[in-house]
Amino acid sequence: MITNFSSPFFLWLLLLSCALFSHALADKAFTGTYGVNYGRIADNLPPPESVVTLLKAAKIKNIRIYDSDHQVLTAFKGSGIEIVVGLPNEFLKDMSVAEDRAMSWIKENVEPFIPGTKIRGIAVGNEILGGTDIELWEALLPAARNVYSSLQKLGLAKDIQVSSPHSEAVFANSYPPSSCTFKDDVMPYMRPLLQFFSQIGSPFFINAYPFLAYKNDPQHIDINYALFQKSPGIYDAKTKLHYDNMFDAQVDAAYAALEKVGYTKMEVIVSETGWASRGDENEAGATLKNARTYNKNLRKRLLKKKGTPYRPKMVVRAYIFALFNENLKPGPTSERNFGLFKPDGSIAYDIGFTGLKPSSATSLHKGSGSSFVMVFTTCAAILLLLAL
Repeated sequence: MITNFSSPFFLWLLLLSCALFSHALADKAFTGTYGVNYGRIADNLPPPESVVTLLKAAKIKNIRIYDSDHQVLTAFKGSGIEIVVGLPNEFLKDMSVAEDRAMSWIKENVEPFIPGTKIRGIAVGNEILGGTDIELWEALLPAARNVYSSLQKLGLAKDIQVSSPHSEAVFANSYPPSSCTFKDDVMPYMRPLLQFFSQIGSPFFINAYPFLAYKNDPQHIDINYALFQKSPGIYDAKTKLHYDNMFDAQVDAAYAALEKVGYTKMEVIVSETGWASRGDENEAGATLKNARTYNKNLRKRLLKKKGTPYRPKMVVRAYIFALFNENLKPGPTSERNFGLFKPDGSIAYDIGFTGLKPSSATSLHKGSGSSFVMVFTTCAAILLLLAL
């Protein structure tokens, strides 16, 4: 049988196959809808082996780390937890120069750990576009291309997704959601990046923080709207859609910006969102009560596996920031107080997770990791028996 490769049916079939492949790749990189960012800029955190036990007890199946720490990747071997590793910003310029540098990085930091450790994605940089270093803007796309090309040559591209998280600084405006556009100075870099990510089936990652929006303008933003609580919400006259929470509005703003540059099918995944439990005097809303309310309501919202008003069929997925408070992070007090859990494994506040605590007040630094794992494992076993 002779196939007409230029026929409309064949072209439709090809497009459908590409769409299914892209969706399958996105699904492989994120199980369910809820993930957590595991930041480690701190000197008081439990060892990674204990963190694995904590995550499994909490039934958290997706994490994102900001580097490719070998101790972390080794600890997660056999856990079944899916990991996005980070290629830090300081490596981008080097990676953009030649593919062999990206290949060397992958061979050292990714390939040795798979398939035992489920590395499902590589985040190339973090919040590059819209930042202050134009040289990094220029390096982002070639670095991402070299990383992807290296994965292809190693036969890993079908299992490991390449992406790059953006901050809200890439947008010129985001209110109402339908008016959102990319900044003019960002567009010469964003457009080819989106084209590349569209070709390889990658989603658009955005760091969306209602907390930051409220903190910057508490006079004009309803705190209840930011916290998923009952409020008048907002009405988008162009789309005739009502939003009862800011999180959905921020996700749809990203969809609107993508649509305006021709990417109507690209999935938006929230790579960071969260709420600080403490802050400085000028950081409005940074309280334990608000952090608990936001994260509890966000978890409920994500577990419903629903879309947004503008994209009702695109289930929202998000990585929460963060697993622990990070006591060495620079900047305002809020930066060190986004954690869901305390360093001893107990919950920072109750949003439905069961915190695990060691049986004694021993230190949780590397030397006490084995005893901590034993206690965690025992507690996890008890919780499992109770659930049966």
